[in-house]
Parts: sequence; C-alpha cells; structure tokens
Amino acid sequence: MTTPLAGRTAATAVTLLFVVNGLLLGGYGGALPSLRAKLDIEAGEIAVALFCAGAAAITSMQIGGRLADSLGARRVTLVGLPVLIAGAVVLGIAPTYAVAVVGAMLIGFGNGALDVAMNAIGVQVEAARGRAIMSYFHAMWSVGNFLGAGTVLLLATALGLTGGEIVMPLMLVLAGLAVCALVVLVRITPHAAVVEHKVDGVRTAIPRAAWLLGIMALGFGLSEGTAVDWSSLQVTDVAQVDTETGSLGLVAVSGSMVLIRLVGDRLVTRFGRRAVVRFGGTTAAVGYLTVTLVDALPLLLLGWALVGFGVGMIAPQVYAVAGHIGGGRVLAVVVTFGYAAFLIGPALIGFLVTQMGIQRAMAVPAVLCVAIVALAATMPRQDADLHR
Repeated sequence: MTTPLAGRTAATAVTLLFVVNGLLLGGYGGALPSLRAKLDIEAGEIAVALFCAGAAAITSMQIGGRLADSLGARRVTLVGLPVLIAGAVVLGIAPTYAVAVVGAMLIGFGNGALDVAMNAIGVQVEAARGRAIMSYFHAMWSVGNFLGAGTVLLLATALGLTGGEIVMPLMLVLAGLAVCALVVLVRITPHAAVVEHKVDGVRTAIPRAAWLLGIMALGFGLSEGTAVDWSSLQVTDVAQVDTETGSLGLVAVSGSMVLIRLVGDRLVTRFGRRAVVRFGGTTAAVGYLTVTLVDALPLLLLGWALVGFGVGMIAPQVYAVAGHIGGGRVLAVVVTFGYAAFLIGPALIGFLVTQMGIQRAMAVPAVLCVAIVALAATMPRQDADLHR
C-alpha cells in the first residue's frame, strides 16, 4: 500500500523546505561582509554574532527533534520557518550591532528546529519511496543557498548598491520569498509519522552508532559552516577585492555543492555511503589546503569550489544513516553535533582569524576533513547493512 509520504507532493514539499532554508541562510552568509561594513564592526564581533546564533540553534534542535518524533515533524517545520523569516527581517533592518545579534539568534532558533524536522520528514519520504533521495534534498538546499548568496551580487548590480547598503533590501527580498513559500508549505507539507522510542513501556537507549555519526558531524559541520560563513570574507580579504566580488566565494561553494548533490544519490547507489563520504572528505581537505596557500582570485574560487564538492557529499549520507537508525531523536543528536560545529565552529574560526590571520585559519577545517576520511570506516557500506 502506497503512503502519502511516497507521493510526489510529499517530495515536493520537502524539496521546498530545503530550498527556502538554504535561500535564507545563503543570504545571511553572503551578507556578512556587507553587514560588517554597514555596522563598522570587526571579525571578532562577527564571530560573537555567529556564536549566539549557534547557541540558539543547538537549543531549538534538541527541542525540535523530540517534538518531531512525538507530535510529527510537520508541526515543527511550520513553526521553525516563520521564526527563521523573522530573524532575516530583524537582521536586515538592524540599525545597531546589538539588534543584529538578536536577528542572528532568531535565525539560529528558526533554523535549528526547521533543519532537524525537515531532515526527519526527508528520511521518512526516502524510506517510503524505497530509494535514496536525501542527496537530492540537500542539493535543493544548496540551490537555495546558491541563490541566496548570488542575490547579493544581483541586487548590488541591479540597484547600484555597495557595501552596507545591500543588507536591508537583500534580507527583506529573501524574507518575502520565504513567506510566499510558507503559504504553499502550509497546504502541502505531509504529516510525518510519530516515532516511538519505547519497548514494552521502557524508553530505548540512543544507539552507539549515533555518537560516532555525531563525531563525524562535528568535522563536516565546522568545515561546511566555515565555507558558508567565511568563504566570502576570506576571498574579500586575501584577494583584496570589493565585498560584492568577495561574495563569489560563497557562490563557488554553493554552486559546486549543488552539482555534486544532484548526482549524489546515484553515487550512493553505485558505491555506497561509506565510499562517498571518504571521497568527499578527501576533496574538501584538498580544497581547504588550496585556499590556505594561494591568494589569486581564480585559484581561491577553485579551492572553495573543491570544498563545496567535498562537503556536499558528506552531510546527506550521515543524516540519512542517523534518521534510518533512530528517527528524529537520533537525528537531533547528530544534527546538533553537526550544526553546533556549523554555527559555532565558524565563530571559533573567527577567533583564530584574529590571532593568526584569515588564510592560515583555513588549515583547521582541512585537518578535520582528513579525520572524516578515517571515521568513514564506521559507516555501513550499503543501506542494507543498517538492518543487520
């Protein structure tokens, strides 16, 4: 018997959730160099704002993951997205650094709940369809992220804006698009199944594999988060270009992530999740090594593209395994590890930037990507191994 989760409408809804989430976060990351110019702040203050956003996200992930299992992930997504939109609006109109931090925290709260819930629905859709689709969903997140980052350059060119002038129109335009998506999502987002974690009335323990997946998530979360939040700043500072041109760093990351994730499900079917993650970790490490050593704009963009290719392969596989073995609760654990690193990790990188410079600081995620290659040995070769 076919369930609604196996239908085209359910897949479309999850796709739209991933796109709009990526769109808002792409605009957020792409706007950081301009926000720095608008508020006349330094890298350390950007790091504090990112840290606050990360702490907010971690809190909402834990709550959202458990509510997704007990109440259904649909309800959590339809609460998380409006909070994320509100954060984008506050950040866009922020007249002071303090208000910008509030906006960043709202973005963290909304994104944390939305991220774990939309992945939980995605895993259920994948299970209902009986074939891999998580890489496609994450590709759609990257499409949104690419469009969000690219909108910085598009609006700057179309409206003749420079520096901090772009922040308000950018975030308000993206928030408006997200509201339109929300209207559609209220109608089509499927009701995901409630996930029980009790046997004979006794609550089951979180599987040990969740903690290994969580450690891997730390590595790719910091690597991906650094790429999203620091690529534009790194290109701007190292290549000595204007902030609009610097946003091409994030465009390179996001664009390459789109390409690799569009073929990711086929790669998983042919080679298995373990091999895909190993190759991804290696490619990302090479990319980070490149941006650590070069300063010419074309080579920097090539390096960030390699980072995008690499990290783009990893997250869908780790999250898919987590969701299959334990639903929203295990996803909450693994996603928390990943997004703690994704959101707080770049803040820590920011502190390293102040101590050792923005180029040398990129060596840290390079090392973590190498560690992911080693940890990939703990993953199942194929999905069938999850049920043995």
